[in-house]
Amino acid sequence: MAEKKAIKETKTAKVETSALSTEALQSKLIDLKKNAMNLRFQHAAGQLPKTHEIRKNRREIARVKTALGAGNK
Repeated sequence: MAEKKAIKETKTAKVETSALSTEALQSKLIDLKKNAMNLRFQHAAGQLPKTHEIRKNRREIARVKTALGAGNK
């Protein structure tokens, strides 16, 4: 059951990033990087109860970068 949910989440994230324009992807990338910095600070201070958010954010950044790179070709 959890495996199906993970696959579904990945597919929806892929659809969301591929439907955005280059400007929107760049804006989303900046927001994600700011969020990553905030998550790192919270983790270092011991105030981040959901540490899996760091991984999710990092993977979303990779998805956006991939979509930006595919748009350049």
